[in-house]
Amino acid sequence: MNQQIENNFKYHKADEAKGAQHDKVRSACKELAYVLDELLPASREKALAATKLEEVMMWANAAVARN
Repeated sequence: MNQQIENNFKYHKADEAKGAQHDKVRSACKELAYVLDELLPASREKALAATKLEEVMMWANAAVARN
């Protein structure tokens, strides 16, 4: 059995400490999203930046959950 695969594909319930870390990640990403929304002109590139920021948030929260 591959422990990495097992860990990556199971549910990770957040305890209080991890919940706080998830909140900080979401808050930081949201803050940057607002900055980028204000600074960048409406464009495909802006949309991609927003998508990638959502990916950053997802992977950062996965790191918190899985470790």
